[in-house]
Amino acid sequence: MMAQLKIKLVKSLNGRKADQIATAHSLGLKKIGAETVQPDNEQTRGKINKISFLIEVNKA
Repeated sequence: MMAQLKIKLVKSLNGRKADQIATAHSLGLKKIGAETVQPDNEQTRGKINKISFLIEVNKA
């Protein structure tokens, strides 16, 4: 089974660039405090790197 990552949005998307907002939405994060579980793969890691200052990441 593939490893899973638990991702939580901890900072607001207000005033962010459109591509950062789109990245957060693609991870399923729309509001502060929203959490999602995503597979640990290259695509997810790339998204995490792009908005790392807005989120917290833990192993699920």
